Amino acid sequence: MENQIKIIDSFSWEDTYKLGEELGKAVNKGTILCLNGDLGVGKTVFTQGFAKGLGIEEPINSPTFTIVQEYHTGRLPLYHFDVYRIGDVSEMDDIGYEDYFLGDGVCLIEWASLIDEIIPYDAVSVTIEKELEKGFDYRRITIKGLNKDRP
Repeated sequence: MENQIKIIDSFSWEDTYKLGEELGKAVNKGTILCLNGDLGVGKTVFTQGFAKGLGIEEPINSPTFTIVQEYHTGRLPLYHFDVYRIGDVSEMDDIGYEDYFLGDGVCLIEWASLIDEIIPYDAVSVTIEKELEKGFDYRRITIKGLNKDRP
């Protein structure tokens, strides 16, 4: 099956949150979700909704200084990465990223494009973009790979 692409219009932070929540309800163990977009586009809002969809009730914040934050209270563990401040992809080796990628949970990686060379081929890509001509709160959210077949 070809790589599926879906484009969603979000007109508010609530729309972005709800989309994240829907995806959180739909993902399975082993899903790696790569989240990209400029500062301030709503990656954290999306992630908070995603966690809610997994059944995680605790507060979700970007793990900017720890690279990865673990949440184990939902239907699947969530490994929330923020690689914005990573200096070199080899730093991912230092935290044992493969254990997370191959583990029993779901990985959500903010700024994933910074570590493209280690992202598995079957990862799901979510890109959030502003389009100011459509309004200050408008976001175009592109999802690639959610429904592709896995060998």
